[in-house]
Amino acid sequence: MARTGTCTFCRIVAGGLPAVRVLETDTLVAFLDTAPVFRGHVLLVPTVHVTTLKELPAERVGEFARTAQRLEAAVEQGLDVPGSLVLVNNVVSQSVPHLHLHVIPRRPRDGLRFWLGPRHPYTAEDPPEGYAERIRAVLDSH
Repeated sequence: MARTGTCTFCRIVAGGLPAVRVLETDTLVAFLDTAPVFRGHVLLVPTVHVTTLKELPAERVGEFARTAQRLEAAVEQGLDVPGSLVLVNNVVSQSVPHLHLHVIPRRPRDGLRFWLGPRHPYTAEDPPEGYAERIRAVLDSH
């Protein structure tokens, strides 16, 4: 979980790569995305190198979530936008293999076509209860 010299976000955290920082603590850094979906798109990263949210040590999850809430409010109020998109990609579609949370400013009819599609609804042959049962089984075992 130590920082790596090849990870882009670890290099930003260490000051080896430039970034426009909006927040910095001993355990977190938030900075503007260099390829923003919309101007003001912020990334929040832990200073420790982990790839996914599940790898973040439990004692750091609360601060990470509270800081995400603060950033959500700051982006919306500071940029005078009515909403935001807050998300974390784990592995698939994760452009940098270091945990990062996006806070993307949103406005009605801003043109963003969110990529949660195509949708795959449940059917009588493949009902939702089977999926819920498999997820509950893992939850119950931990």
